[in-house]
Amino acid sequence: MEVKVSLIITCYNREKFIFRAIRSALNQTINKNLFEVIVVDDHSSDNSINIIETFSDKIIVIKHEKNLGLPSARNSGIKAALGRYVVHLDSDDYVHPELLKIECMFLDLNIEIGAVSCDYFEVCSDETIRKRKSGIDYPIACGIMFRKKHLIDLGLYNEEMLMCEEEELRKRFEKSFKIENIKLPLYRYTKHAENMTNDKKLHSEYKKKL
Repeated sequence: MEVKVSLIITCYNREKFIFRAIRSALNQTINKNLFEVIVVDDHSSDNSINIIETFSDKIIVIKHEKNLGLPSARNSGIKAALGRYVVHLDSDDYVHPELLKIECMFLDLNIEIGAVSCDYFEVCSDETIRKRKSGIDYPIACGIMFRKKHLIDLGLYNEEMLMCEEEELRKRFEKSFKIENIKLPLYRYTKHAENMTNDKKLHSEYKKKL
């Protein structure tokens, strides 16, 4: 049976969260033969890779020999993906069991749409829900299912954009393809002290590059 969807998890020093992310990916209700889980470890210096490898019989593991940054890790996952659709999951986040099934069905039935996002819950580290957010009004990089061929045609993520890489890609993507949003909170975005976007100065620098 053809692999239809590739769920890609990128990880760098997320030993506190990576088990949960992988578990939520493997617990998807879509037919197990229709999707694959790819985990890209961007040369973590903590215990992340050992946790990842406990799942090695169920997932595809890609290990970077040096730390290359988030967009490079995302690109490694896409290049290895067998699915016609790809969706990203950050290693400190997790997803609803129906995410792949619902978004895959949406793209199957709407061939003119290039990608589909979803609403999401912003949660604390202990999984307490803080607020619900719209995938249209407050877009994030993950939980969006793309047609892989479109990402390839665009040249994938800009590896020089070490932050705001999703915004830069989305700008290019939406010049040629449409992104729709499903009003279901299928993604869980974890807010914690180590979020990359907490570095306001660095975030501002990459915002200017957009």
